[in-house]
Amino acid sequence: MLRFVQWLVSLQWPLRLIGFVFGGFNPWLEETRRNPVPAYHRLRERAPIRWNRWQRTWLLSRYDDVAAVLRDPRFTTDRRRLLPFRMMRRASRHHPDFVNLLDRNLLMLDGEEHRRVRGLVSKAFTPRRVEALRPRIEAIVDELLDAVAARGEMELVRDLAHPLPVIVIAELLGVPLADRERFRGWSNDVVQILDLLSGREGLVPAWRGAAGLAEYFRGLLEERRRAPQDDLLSAMLAAEEDGRALAEADLLSLSALLLAAGHETTTNLIGNAVLALLRHPEERKRLVDDPGLLPGAVEEFLRFDSPVQVTDRVVTEDLELRGQRFRRGQLVVCLLGAANHDPARFPEPDRLDVTRADRGHLAFGLGPHVCLGAPLARLEAELALAGLLRRFPHFTGPAEPPARRASVVLRGPAALPLLL
Repeated sequence: MLRFVQWLVSLQWPLRLIGFVFGGFNPWLEETRRNPVPAYHRLRERAPIRWNRWQRTWLLSRYDDVAAVLRDPRFTTDRRRLLPFRMMRRASRHHPDFVNLLDRNLLMLDGEEHRRVRGLVSKAFTPRRVEALRPRIEAIVDELLDAVAARGEMELVRDLAHPLPVIVIAELLGVPLADRERFRGWSNDVVQILDLLSGREGLVPAWRGAAGLAEYFRGLLEERRRAPQDDLLSAMLAAEEDGRALAEADLLSLSALLLAAGHETTTNLIGNAVLALLRHPEERKRLVDDPGLLPGAVEEFLRFDSPVQVTDRVVTEDLELRGQRFRRGQLVVCLLGAANHDPARFPEPDRLDVTRADRGHLAFGLGPHVCLGAPLARLEAELALAGLLRRFPHFTGPAEPPARRASVVLRGPAALPLLL
């Protein structure tokens, strides 16, 4: 059934035929994927809090509403009781590694359980710890740019935006870099869980990716038990809170999530930022003339074209928000990309301004589930852009990438060729 729905989505014309099902906002249309901002503005103006009776979901597009939901403990990330997740779990009963990854990852846990598991690894991603990585990240950026300098051209995603965060998270975890291509494929398969309708082959890629990552990390964790090293895998094995260590299931799920999520956001962030600079040469010149603007510019790139466009929550009790009655068990879809273009929060939100003072975007979420790796993603993007602008300030490329990621949750170019 899922494969059939994925096939229909890929055709486009069925989506237009049954447009009423999407309640006036259809993120799977090609024009919306290219540029969702006009659709966000229409949705916010017509119904900033919209109940879709066909999909049985709430859709929020206003900054204040999205921020309120992300902060409110009455909205949970535990989606396991929702019908789509129950169906996925049932269809995956012969794929225990996938079910474990689905149930035990940090994006699904909540409350005390989430706090405990997150607390065991969060120390590795504090701003101070991350800043200590600056020399190593700068060296990686230089190595990657050295490799393309003689050619006079590069494909941004393949040559810089993807390998940089992969190398960094692999070194942090203690994953051999020689296995980079193997876990890239597994990660790409697993992240289809976030956006199943945009995928292919039903759940098969997710099963394949989860099994590959679980088998891989079982072997690595066993090696670290025998011979601990100075890496995050060894630290997770040794970590305890209130006398409790992480269970095997949590270790496997957390390792896979850190590896996959450790590069997804940064890859998209760098790709979207370079695309924005190609479209706004005057802003690029400001950064070339004053590299000190880059940390703030990264915040603007996160707001302007957010690498994660959507997140969601489940209502845990009947409540009222802005005069609307939310019922227990209902799904609330928070459009981060729309919130980051809300003119009530950001003046002229559709204008790129690398000196924008308001850095209160929601690209990394908010509240207890704010992105664990946000400090690392910021630093990686800052140093990648600094290296590119310093060494090749006049790079050129297309205003629209030849291919985009097939996703409505994760946004970024699949490829972006540049002449240096």
